[in-house]
Amino acid sequence: MWIPECDLENMKSNTPLHVLGSLCVLFAVALGFNGCNEIEDTVAVVYVQNSLGAPVQGAEVRLFAVGSVNQTFIGELRFDTTQVTNAAGSVSFNFSEYYKQGQAGFAVLDIEATKGALTGIGIIKIEEELTNEQTVIME
Repeated sequence: MWIPECDLENMKSNTPLHVLGSLCVLFAVALGFNGCNEIEDTVAVVYVQNSLGAPVQGAEVRLFAVGSVNQTFIGELRFDTTQVTNAAGSVSFNFSEYYKQGQAGFAVLDIEATKGALTGIGIIKIEEELTNEQTVIME
């Protein structure tokens, strides 16, 4: 009976254990590349100051955006959130839950700040995966 010649070295390299080991290495490498692309927080920080440049504690800061507006239709609010400034006159809004990776641009929001008779307005451009800052002067 004739037995064909076998290349024992090639047979050893294709054993099930070797194939499983190779797959594990490939999985680990793929997981490593995926972990390098971590999403950073998308944050807006608003600093509120009076006309002399001093921080205003306890001011209500509202960030909001109205959808598309034309002559016959005023859009509905897309964002509308309010917080109160701390002792340093700042307030931080985290928009990370609204950002989807790969999206180009995020939002431009209106700012309204009020405390008693003082008011201030402004806008802030929110860029994804960054801490975006804006100062509003209350008069």
